[in-house]
Amino acid sequence: MARKSFNEKLNDSKDMPKIIEIADEKSIKRYGGSQMLIAPPLEYNGIMAQIPEGKVITVSEIRQFLAQKYDAEFTCPMTAGIFISLSAQASCERDDERIPFWRTLKKDGELNPKYPGGIGYQKEKLACEGHTFVTKGRKNIRYFVENYENLLYDLK
Repeated sequence: MARKSFNEKLNDSKDMPKIIEIADEKSIKRYGGSQMLIAPPLEYNGIMAQIPEGKVITVSEIRQFLAQKYDAEFTCPMTAGIFISLSAQASCERDDERIPFWRTLKKDGELNPKYPGGIGYQKEKLACEGHTFVTKGRKNIRYFVENYENLLYDLK
């Protein structure tokens, strides 16, 4: 059987969105509640598609927005990361309707090495839009958009 393309995976919502009641006390304490949303991949893709040039968004802001939209206490961090990467990969498979996935940052404004083209591509695209960077670390250097908090796109 042939493997699904990233776009086929992106468009497969299965039974999402769904809210799962979690019972693990450690997770409840960490995420501030027991009602966890698993949002479909297209939700992430749609949000990432609307971030305009010069602005950025973080995975945390997207997760918070989706949790509020679906009246959940938090959004599953693992599926959020997977679906954001999936959206970026799917975008690169298409000839048109590409999304500016490079404007979606990890927590604290960090660049995402899992995106197509890695850090180099994301850094180049953001630099062309006027963003500057801060580095952290000596061996495993991590890149962050400088003053990203002032550049966040408001999803409201």
